[in-house]
Amino acid sequence: MAILATSNITLPKTIAAGMFAKATTGSAVAALSGSEPQQFGEVTHMTLTGRPRAELVGEGAQKGSTNTTFGTKVVTPHKFQVTQRFNQEVKWADEDYQLGILQTLSEEGSLALARALDLGVFHGINPLTGTAAASIVAGDRIGTTTNKVELTTATLNTPDLVIEQAAGLVIADGYLPNGIAFDPRYAWNVATARYVDGRKKYPELGFGSNISSFEGLQAFSSSTVSGLPEATADSGIKAIVGQWDLLRWGVQRSIPVEVIEHGDPDGQGDLKRQNQIALRLEVVYGWGVMDLDGFATIEDKVANV
Repeated sequence: MAILATSNITLPKTIAAGMFAKATTGSAVAALSGSEPQQFGEVTHMTLTGRPRAELVGEGAQKGSTNTTFGTKVVTPHKFQVTQRFNQEVKWADEDYQLGILQTLSEEGSLALARALDLGVFHGINPLTGTAAASIVAGDRIGTTTNKVELTTATLNTPDLVIEQAAGLVIADGYLPNGIAFDPRYAWNVATARYVDGRKKYPELGFGSNISSFEGLQAFSSSTVSGLPEATADSGIKAIVGQWDLLRWGVQRSIPVEVIEHGDPDGQGDLKRQNQIALRLEVVYGWGVMDLDGFATIEDKVANV
């Protein structure tokens, strides 16, 4: 773990507000699927697996049974945390020069927790290691849906038609797509798609960086769709089309930013002995995917578009 020290900071003669941080996109899940209040622990949802059918009854005829079948889906809690160590002198410099370092670390930690939700829901990975987490079952990873559209050399230049195909898979399974999550690279591909005469097909999308809707679907662009940079390898997923209310999620516990000045909170040695303090943020999410057939992924097996 890298430790932040004053040697990593240029103490200013003239104070500039804030700190520069490379733009990193937040949670597509939060943008496309509304959260719901949850109690801590496993939450069981009833699911309607077989709808009742009305019966035409003739005059004086007997009425038959109209069966309805139900199932259950368990929303499972998953805890994520961010712990950041830094030398105690950094805190003093922050106070004296008003650099906003602690505020920036807190904001970056919050962003990491927001991205953790996507990385768990889409890919089932531990963001810190970038590898699959055994505690997140395949049925709660949207990326495991069998509805997949693979990009080919013939379709790389027609991303809009590929999205139509993915939406068609969702509709064929009885669901209505209402949102799409884009990888930023693929959002750019769609935004810059052109007719043969050079006119852009979707000029309203700009370069796709702040995309909010596409073809009547709510849209959001985030690198969590591919899993990068946290994942050890690019998943190849370029977009996810789906009926996003099939994803049931919520925050079961949100623990405020904690400043830790004693002990060994992360296995890196005693804080007091090493003249360090730590910031910690924690959140417990609960989520469950009611039916993976309500989602379709667009995957790139040809080139890194």
